[in-house]
Amino acid sequence: MARKSSETSPVRRGRPPAYDVQTALKRATESFWKTGYSGTSLDKVAAATGMSPPSLYAVFGNKHALYLEALARYWDISLAATREALTGDHPLDEALMLAYDAALSVYFSGKGHARGCFVVGTAVTETAEDAAIRKSVATGLRAIDADFEARFRLAQDKGELKRDADPATLAILAAATMHTIAIRARAGTSRAELRELARKAVDVICG
Repeated sequence: MARKSSETSPVRRGRPPAYDVQTALKRATESFWKTGYSGTSLDKVAAATGMSPPSLYAVFGNKHALYLEALARYWDISLAATREALTGDHPLDEALMLAYDAALSVYFSGKGHARGCFVVGTAVTETAEDAAIRKSVATGLRAIDADFEARFRLAQDKGELKRDADPATLAILAAATMHTIAIRARAGTSRAELRELARKAVDVICG
């Protein structure tokens, strides 16, 4: 589906008033998270941030550019949380559960119903027709796989995994567990049920 020129053209104009850019970006992320990229108009984002559309254009460019910044911000935060969990001194099973708990904290951080993962909930539907969003999603997924794989290789070196285990395959399974938790959270599965699902997956992965 073709984007409106106001959504895709790099338009920047005027001088914005003084305000907190990161706060505006956070509020824009919340708005996209609630109704998706296509379902969120620039007027909705402006209302959420407390900025006028011209000010948003001046700082972030068009809606598409603003969404890509929101997506990049989410990747930075979520990947940092996963890495912090996986790079500690905890045993492998505990490290994996810390990573899933960190993800669940994000998925259930909204008011009301669980909102799941920002990437799964807002970006995946756009990847078929939007090359920039597709690239961001693919890069982020590779980063998650790499972080899990690095932890599994370390576990192998420490004797926590068998020598014939395949860290790359285990990483994909671990990441897939995170993705299904995100989807099920959005679909209404309780946090307690999802944590139990993660625990069972960890038992299988570490088995």
